[in-house]
Amino acid sequence: MRYGEQARWLVSKIAGIGVLIAGFLLAARLCFGGPADPSQIPSIFKPQSTPADSIFRLSMLVLTITGAIFAVVFSLLVYAISKYRRGGDDDGREPPQVYGSNQVELAWTVIPVLIVLVLFLVTARVIHSIQDAPQPPGAIEVVAIGHQFWWEFRYPALGVVTANELHVPVSDPSHPTPTFMTLSSADTDHSFWVPRLAGKTDLIPNRVNHMWIEPHETGVYLGQCAQYCGTQHAKMLLRVYVDSPEQFNRWVQEEKKPAVLNGSAEQGRQVFETTACVNCHAISGTVADGRFGPDLTHLMSRDTIASGAAPNTPEQLKVWIRNPDAIKPGSLMPAMQLSEKDLDALIAYLETLR
Repeated sequence: MRYGEQARWLVSKIAGIGVLIAGFLLAARLCFGGPADPSQIPSIFKPQSTPADSIFRLSMLVLTITGAIFAVVFSLLVYAISKYRRGGDDDGREPPQVYGSNQVELAWTVIPVLIVLVLFLVTARVIHSIQDAPQPPGAIEVVAIGHQFWWEFRYPALGVVTANELHVPVSDPSHPTPTFMTLSSADTDHSFWVPRLAGKTDLIPNRVNHMWIEPHETGVYLGQCAQYCGTQHAKMLLRVYVDSPEQFNRWVQEEKKPAVLNGSAEQGRQVFETTACVNCHAISGTVADGRFGPDLTHLMSRDTIASGAAPNTPEQLKVWIRNPDAIKPGSLMPAMQLSEKDLDALIAYLETLR
């Protein structure tokens, strides 16, 4: 009977170890496997920017050291469990106790101290290289402002204002063009995080923080607010579009243009200018000069609305204006209570903002 209980106990332990190893392998598969598709969950293990590369290398060093410690400790545990498990002739008496080993105590004190010292030094070096990086001539400057629950991006030197979708040029190693960002908050704490481009940096009221990115490849990189900031924190998404220099210059020129006045959408413009929309939103060339909500001058040049929560289509725009809570429950944008006729006219006007 005792032997059967011991067998069941050993099987349960082996099963638990197997589950642990399977979970570890699954986590590694999620981190390293799968296609490098920006539409998938962002991963720090697929860096595409100089700061992200530094963080990735540091992460791999830490994982290597801690993985080696795990392997040694796990192996010793398995060895002890298998070699010193209770046998059938065990009389239940306590085995001899051995006290005092200067060599062992010295080893388990000095080795952890050295490991922690190494990790501290390499981490400090990476932090210094990222935070104190000099800003080269020709770098793009962006002011990012966090709002509940969307992102405002301003390019002071270029005269461009946009929202939720950040455009930056790809950096050529022969002529680096990094993007240096000044981060601030309009209300509460936020955190700017695009895992494949850089680490997290907080946006704190009444404080200015800084970060920079230097993308190596063109494409779309996904991120979001990484600091709980209220009801719609989970849907405070953002996209970083890394363009070629030519594409970026064309985008800047288009964004500098004022809103096109389209006579066919005049009724919708009147609806916009005579409702509370003008108190929160800005459209160049109109009386709308609000700062509480996103700038809508080139609304239809963006792929998403509601800070990435929905695709930017006329149908989704209509849903968003009629009832913002249908897309983002808890959104601070009020339902405008427009008639169906005025709503259709407003959508027709917004579609001209390209």
